[in-house]
Amino acid sequence: MKRRIDYFSRVLLFALLISSNFVVLADKKNLCVFDLLGANGPIYAQMKDYQIAALDWGVELQLKPYISEVQAAKDLSTGLCDAASFTGIQARHFNYFTGTLDAMGALPSYTHLKTIISTISTPRAAPLMIHEPYEVAGIIPMGAAYLFVNDRSLLRLYADAQGSHSDIRIAVMDNDPAQTELVSLLGTPSLSSSIAEMYTKFNTGQVDVSYGPAVVYQAMELHKGLQENGGVIRFPVAQLSLQIIIRRAAFPHTFGQKSREYALSQFDKAVLLAQGYEDRIPAQRWLSISADNKERYHDIYRKTRISLRDKGVYDARMLRVMRLARCQQDPQLAECSAKNRE
Repeated sequence: MKRRIDYFSRVLLFALLISSNFVVLADKKNLCVFDLLGANGPIYAQMKDYQIAALDWGVELQLKPYISEVQAAKDLSTGLCDAASFTGIQARHFNYFTGTLDAMGALPSYTHLKTIISTISTPRAAPLMIHEPYEVAGIIPMGAAYLFVNDRSLLRLYADAQGSHSDIRIAVMDNDPAQTELVSLLGTPSLSSSIAEMYTKFNTGQVDVSYGPAVVYQAMELHKGLQENGGVIRFPVAQLSLQIIIRRAAFPHTFGQKSREYALSQFDKAVLLAQGYEDRIPAQRWLSISADNKERYHDIYRKTRISLRDKGVYDARMLRVMRLARCQQDPQLAECSAKNRE
């Protein structure tokens, strides 16, 4: 009996040692998570799954919700956050290359987006993910962004000549030069706002046009801003991405690649979630555009991308990669034979 007790004592002690070693090996780090709905939002929920996965890579993540991505980025910069997740628009300040992924009109579909993310998540592309002292540790789809308009006549927003939209007000995010560039090309008045303010201004009629992924339609009650004659234009302005940025020195050297591979494995799940939100928008609210108008949309977005490339806002390498993806899917696009290529 004594031998049996001694045997079980040794087994228990061994189990406790393994357990305590695991706790020591799992380094604790802060992950600051941007989600408009805070800890109750869909992005925060996704990061809980990521938190569990990170334990296998030797890191115990402590999640902290942020309703302002600008503040999350500031806290990452100052070291209050070891890692942060926010939109590609904000990520542009930490990685010029991946921050171009959300470029206007650059990726017409989730298929295009998956091609790009699959390519840049490989070990061979790892150097492009690093811009000291930061590393992009994963990119997850947030959903295509669409234009929300309070009048169906605005389907032809890009059809008329520059300077003819002086009576149309467009909300632009105060941290995105792409939106400012777009409205300047249109000759349209703009109201600079944070993300949350942008939707409030739309709902209260201060602006006529806003944009975002389908998830905000319900979350921000945008049916109020659409009013009776408005709708959602079924043409992606951009493919929004959630990008996880880490301070490289704070993490194991293998963490970034393992994290990117995990994020890629979640691509289809994230797209299904985004499409679920799109399906919740009433069918009568979706506005289709003509083939001629599609060509005009492509043209104005292309001009915006080229202008911002020349101004140093967009990365020329990423723009070329995305153009190749577009032309592979649709070789008949005018840009595929244009002289002034991205």
